[in-house]
Amino acid sequence: MFVTDAMPCVGMVDKRFSIQGRLITVENGVCVDENGTLAGSDLDMAGAVRNAVALLGLDLAEAAHMASLHPAQFLGLDASLGRIAPGCRADLVLLDEDLTTVDTWIGGVASAQPASEPVMSRGGE
Repeated sequence: MFVTDAMPCVGMVDKRFSIQGRLITVENGVCVDENGTLAGSDLDMAGAVRNAVALLGLDLAEAAHMASLHPAQFLGLDASLGRIAPGCRADLVLLDEDLTTVDTWIGGVASAQPASEPVMSRGGE
């Protein structure tokens, strides 16, 4: 299963933040303090999936299970988590061909408008 110690900079444009009074910046995907000491990572779960496919040669289905189903099972969570099937909670991530996040749904509800599409009203909203 995949684990990420993602810090507050993940997904943010500004790759600087403060923790315990220390300024942390991101250098090549790694969070470091002003002395260059490791202070976490800038890796999100989609990045972990991309790395597993590109660097380890895992197929996408297995990498997706390592990011979702396997952690849910390990933690003993409800069987409706970590998989796509009727009756399961619909937490989904849509990735493009480069395995970059395009959209997400939490509990079946779109959580963000895709960055590449203009915001438009739907069905009289």
